[in-house]
Amino acid sequence: MPNRYPLLGKIDNPEDLKKLKEEDLVPVCSELRDFIIDSVSCNPGHFGASLGVVELTVALHYVFNTPYDRLVWDVGHQAYAHKILTGRKSVFHTNRKYKGISGFPNRKESPFDSFGVGHSSTSISAALGMAIAAQKKGEQRQVIAVIGDGSLTGGMAFEGLNNAGANNANILVILNDNNMAIDPNVGALKEYLLDITTSKTYNKFKTDVWNALGKFENLGPKARRLVQKLEGSVKSALLHRSNLFESLNLRYFGPVDGHDVEYLVKILNDLKDIPGPKLLHCITTKGKGYKPAEENQTAFHAPGLFDRETGKQIVVKHEKPLPPKYQDVFGETLLELAIMNPKIYGITPAMPSGCSMNILMDKLPERAFDVGIAEQHAVTFAAGMAAEGDIPFCNIYSSFSQRAYDQIIHDVALQNLPVVMCLDRAGIVGEDGATHHGVFDMAFLRPIPNITIVSPLNEVELRNMMFTAQLDNQGPWVIRYPRGRGELTDWKKPFRALAKGKGQLVREGRDLAILCIGPIGNEAIKAANELSLIDIEVAIYDMRFLKPLDEELLEEVRLRFQKIITLEDGALAGGFGSAVLEYFCSKANMPQVVRLGIPDKFIEHGSPTELYRECGIDKEGIKATAFKLVNENIRVK
Repeated sequence: MPNRYPLLGKIDNPEDLKKLKEEDLVPVCSELRDFIIDSVSCNPGHFGASLGVVELTVALHYVFNTPYDRLVWDVGHQAYAHKILTGRKSVFHTNRKYKGISGFPNRKESPFDSFGVGHSSTSISAALGMAIAAQKKGEQRQVIAVIGDGSLTGGMAFEGLNNAGANNANILVILNDNNMAIDPNVGALKEYLLDITTSKTYNKFKTDVWNALGKFENLGPKARRLVQKLEGSVKSALLHRSNLFESLNLRYFGPVDGHDVEYLVKILNDLKDIPGPKLLHCITTKGKGYKPAEENQTAFHAPGLFDRETGKQIVVKHEKPLPPKYQDVFGETLLELAIMNPKIYGITPAMPSGCSMNILMDKLPERAFDVGIAEQHAVTFAAGMAAEGDIPFCNIYSSFSQRAYDQIIHDVALQNLPVVMCLDRAGIVGEDGATHHGVFDMAFLRPIPNITIVSPLNEVELRNMMFTAQLDNQGPWVIRYPRGRGELTDWKKPFRALAKGKGQLVREGRDLAILCIGPIGNEAIKAANELSLIDIEVAIYDMRFLKPLDEELLEEVRLRFQKIITLEDGALAGGFGSAVLEYFCSKANMPQVVRLGIPDKFIEHGSPTELYRECGIDKEGIKATAFKLVNENIRVK
């Protein structure tokens, strides 16, 4: 490492970084950027966002006394450089791997990770809480929130800004403005920031004010207030509108070049001495320093394996055609349905490529809406459309839908509006870990009246569930499906309406029954096929509907089998297995039931295969449970 990274190789923590001269920071940034490129090209992870904040990260740790001074990252996929500089360089090759370091800041991992993140728009609120706590204790610590990659479009960020402006706590918000989330930013805020960054007159005035500001800061509070008032008035006149951030009572500085590390050091040192809430607007380029990532920012948000020299993504060749990703089945099916039914619209909170709604956007742009990172707004926006007779398909990642729970209850279910909520990334998602696993949706949605909840065994069922949902029009539907690929290559079958609340027998058996919901049922089918080789015959029932449950099918199973396994890729507490037990408990002769699913703990990161095995819901875990149940007496779990 010392030969390839002569400066970075000597840095194990921010104290080592501070020993360098300021002129050494430029080559340090170059080495740090190369280290990230080398690492992520062969160990996939989030890429472009971290390249875009290399200089900012180096400047922050050079100027501030971390971890005493608190540094809060928004989302967290900006934080690779931060992790490398704070003691994790030697283990960075384990990033996002099973039992390795997390891909996001994690309080359990390092004292430099002052706040755990994974979902967006949380940094300002968390930093403000820390700043107020420090103020109450009389601690003179600095608290910095770095928000970017589209996170400022989230409503929670504005709530934090509004509250920060109403307090005099010492908080610095750094806006990492790269005009991107995973896809390009959308909305009025994007246009507002663009106005600031492109106004030559305003930027010249800003520089003059900045140079003069130090002289006035020493003249006392009255002079400072006068300068601030004059500064705000002239800024507003030059931009032909009031400054949004200063309207919220945050001192606004910028925009500045977020890739000039020496200038950033100077500015951050100046800002340390200015009390109260303030915002520094940095202009950065997502993927900075790696041409392929700069030219294709969406693809290089999380590119997978790629050739470091050419930037070409490495695609593993397979002898047989692969099944499609579930998200692509959703996207192509939504387009088909939208062509068939003019009332259908698509809504996504900043995930058009992530959920494949870009397929609809490309063909019928007037029928699809990207509302920014704003899950709560997305759901109520969909409810408003449904109230006027439209059929909105609102696609949200399962773990992000948690943020819209009140809207699902109050704005959709209570009014029984026909919103179709498609929860992508349901179940175990893999390397993104605990913040992204979509394992709670069945448990938290099941108690809500009026909602139909379904999960497909395969791609054909997903198509048919989407088709049935837009026909039903009697209330909200939730369709949950996983990240990754399914089972079928021949999946584009003609649509078929499903009987509401009805499951199906997919495999006969005599010794026990497995009741499953969702694609995890394919693991049960594989297990049953192998168990038959040792003369254990397992019946497999694909329930399809969590709500309403197929009680006729459950009664059939109860009368046929005394030993039953329930299988789900969701939380055991309150989920599908609990629903089955509730039904059986109401009957006189209750069978033995073993529930398989996600245990009552947060599951960390790793490949889905590794995590299925850890939870006992892979083929081998199901086989072991079935074998034991057939051959021993087991209490109900």
